Amino acid sequence: MAASEQASPFIDSFAPSTEEQWRKKVEAALKGASVQKLVSKTYDGFDIQPLYPRAANKPRAFRASGDWAVTARVDHPDSAAANELALTDLENGANGLQVVFAGAVGGYGFGLKDAAALAPALKDIQLDAGLRIVLDLPVQSGLHVAALLDLVAARGYDPKTLDISFGLDPIGAAAAVGAPLDWNEEGPRLAELARILIAKGFDKGLIAADGRVVHAAGGSPAQELAFALASGVAALRALEAAGLSLDAARKLIDFRLAADADEFLTLAKFRALRRLWASVERACGLEAKPIRVHGETAWRMMTRRDPWVNLLRATVAVFSAGLGGADSISVLPFTQALGLPDAFARRIARNTQLVLLEESSLGKVADPAAGSGGVEALTDSLVERAYALFQDIEKAGGLAKALESGAFQAEVAKTADERAKNVARRKEPLTGASEFPDIHEKPVSVLLPAPVAPAVNAKANPKTLAPRRIAESFEDLRDQADAASARPKIFLANLGPVAAFTARATFAKNFFEAGGVEALGNDGFADAGALVAGFKASGARLAVLCSSDTVYAEQGIEAAKALAAAGAHLFVAGRPGEQEAQWREAGAHDFVFVGSDILAQLRDALKAA
Repeated sequence: MAASEQASPFIDSFAPSTEEQWRKKVEAALKGASVQKLVSKTYDGFDIQPLYPRAANKPRAFRASGDWAVTARVDHPDSAAANELALTDLENGANGLQVVFAGAVGGYGFGLKDAAALAPALKDIQLDAGLRIVLDLPVQSGLHVAALLDLVAARGYDPKTLDISFGLDPIGAAAAVGAPLDWNEEGPRLAELARILIAKGFDKGLIAADGRVVHAAGGSPAQELAFALASGVAALRALEAAGLSLDAARKLIDFRLAADADEFLTLAKFRALRRLWASVERACGLEAKPIRVHGETAWRMMTRRDPWVNLLRATVAVFSAGLGGADSISVLPFTQALGLPDAFARRIARNTQLVLLEESSLGKVADPAAGSGGVEALTDSLVERAYALFQDIEKAGGLAKALESGAFQAEVAKTADERAKNVARRKEPLTGASEFPDIHEKPVSVLLPAPVAPAVNAKANPKTLAPRRIAESFEDLRDQADAASARPKIFLANLGPVAAFTARATFAKNFFEAGGVEALGNDGFADAGALVAGFKASGARLAVLCSSDTVYAEQGIEAAKALAAAGAHLFVAGRPGEQEAQWREAGAHDFVFVGSDILAQLRDALKAA
């Protein structure tokens, strides 16, 4: 074959493209708008660019073995039932257990009742069979640790054969409930308990530097990382003061983070944690060594409405935490916000991880995001921002002092409030809650209904890092609508041909049904007279005028006057622009559009219905 006839590599058939060419194409698609329109900003204040160059970073080794531990929750308040569910999980693929006690950071309304429940909950479970055991303890945890030591002794286990993360975390547990904490007393007490465990043969994973409490309270990724880092440093100091070497002390600390549906930031957060702790180790004069990190899918992203969407959120969260290097992961079953999950929900939670491991082989590659310009840039930014926040905590005298003053909680509250505003305006959409709601959804089963949690009141105790789900405001509106004697309804006042009103009618339907107000659709009306007749026949008190700007200009004001005269509490779909005064004079009560305050408008609609 002649040289000219030989096939060349596929990539060589195309001329290399440049960033400038890409920018021109993007600006053309944006109709002349700047590429800056595609730049987004995180809650930590740094930008996310739409395009990054390839990074030169090499992969880092994360887990000691390829796969992470598939960790199932043990949280049924009846220890016998908890044991039965745990055995089922272990028989069907789980190789770890997260033992949750009532009042723990990860309890979310459930958990084993007390220390005495531990032994029966772990009946017939061989703890020395390669299982990863993660304890989730309440503020007062001495009795729980003693119960585990008694169990180990009674069964004759060699502690060296056990993989137990005790999860001692007095700072995080106290912050979750706003309890006062005197670290001058609690630090030495923690170190003494660690010494007791060391004497019993346990030499790793005794103390948890746990950032989940910050995430559940609405904090940012950097705030969560800074909290975990400061918690770990506080433990290091307490252990060193008790006479342990820094090398021995660091082996006693492992880490816990929340994983949510923000794929890239979650991935970057787990990667950033290892770099941050490595910097602490080097500052201590130690050579950095791998740490153990447990990931839990995030409580704050869970929804009670259309809970099936939680399956998608959890899958993204597991994917991100696994690729970010988590050593073990527990998945909140998709019904967790509704109540205590049943065997079916637990099965799906378990299989979410098993499919990603066994069929997608996600554990087979170390640091697969290495070299990705976007992920590396996010990781760098999180490292920089989190370390700066950590330094602020250190300047305040350490984490316990920062929490005592309330300064750290105030910063978390600011972030949570900013996120709440974005949720209210659907800048941060929640599928099934604020977007694409299903007001006729079928109920799902749970073993026990979720207890009624007290509303988060930052003014009552501003030092509390209380968990809050971001869908709660929408769920409250849905509950209010469901409790009405008759479901509130809104008439879609579709004006003109189908092509004119479909887009805004679809928007309005999703908008109002997010608050439980059923939208009554139709094929549209040619004029104001037919529109009013359709409104009267619907029996609704609310109406939303839907059509194109062109039809609005020709017939909108007349239609608004007619609907208002017929008694409609009238909304108009679309921004009013310069004609707002004219619209309101015609009878329009308010305007619904992308970026409007949906929560405020839905509350108004429910009152008027």
